[in-house]
Order: sequence, then structure tokens, then C-alpha cells
Amino acid sequence: MSNKKEVIISGRGGQGVVLAGVILGNAAFKDGKNVVQTQSYGAEARGTAAWSNIIISEDRINYPRVTECDALIALSAEAARKFSRKLKKGGLLIIDSMTAPAIPEKLRKKSVKVAATSIAENKLGSRIYANMIVLGALIKLTSIVSYDSVVKALIENLPPDKLEKNLQALKLGYESAINL
Repeated sequence: MSNKKEVIISGRGGQGVVLAGVILGNAAFKDGKNVVQTQSYGAEARGTAAWSNIIISEDRINYPRVTECDALIALSAEAARKFSRKLKKGGLLIIDSMTAPAIPEKLRKKSVKVAATSIAENKLGSRIYANMIVLGALIKLTSIVSYDSVVKALIENLPPDKLEKNLQALKLGYESAINL
């Protein structure tokens, strides 16, 4: 039985899905796990499809692509539709209720809506923090990595002027998942 966990973080360019994937992968490494993180985004970057694949395992990772994800984060309706076929049976879909309000019928029973963009705008002043809010929700709901490792990864990967609000966003997402 494999202890491998596969995650897809998806949305549109400019929503920070690649950064969220890098932070998650870095946190897994800090937790002593093997990790592979790959990413893709359109040539225009903002507004085009973007995704980050993260594979986390205590064992060696032999194939660097997500085949069946345990968790899918969708920050757009298009991303939910595009990547839902990769969500394994019983997997978790975390969807932003503002930017991706429509959940495909077949996924409704295993989905969690997080008001990430709304929380980011209302509590932090900008929607750019929605990525860290859904990342906080993911780690609370799955314990895929430790909260402390995500904090350390943020400290190492973000400039000081961006750190405080991203840490606040992570905490808001983590706390919002307590009630889900």
C-alpha cells in the first residue's frame, strides 16, 4: 500500500496556483518527505489556465506526473471541469465559492467550498491571497503537510514585504476549514 499523496492546484494565471504548489512541495520536503512539483501556465500567464501538480511520498517517487489526485484545489470553474477526471474516487475537491461557484454534479458529494477570494478581499484587502487561504484549508482538512512547515516554506520563499499577509491568509484558510 502506497503512502503517496497527489495534489493538483488549478485555476487561472495570476491566481497564485504555481506559488501555492511550490510552497506545498517545499513544506513536504521540510517534513522529510520525497516530493515532485511540476507546473504549467499559458504563455500569456494572467487569465489563462494554470496548474501545479504535487506528489508527496515517504517512498521513492518513480513517475513525476499526477495520475489520480487525492486532492484537487480549483480556483476556477474551468479548472474544476478540466481536472475533475483526475480526482480519485473518494478524493477531496476544494473549490473557491466565488471564482468557481459551479461544482460539477458528479463531484458535489466530495467537495468543500471555501470562500477564499471573498475572505482575501474582505479581510486582507486583495484577492491575491486566495491561494494561501485554500492552501491553509487543504492542510487542515488533509494533514498532508504540517502547518509549521508551510510557515517555514513561506518565510523562505517570499520577500519580507509579502510575508505577513500571506501568513495571515494561510491562518485564515486553516481556521476556516475547522467548520467545514
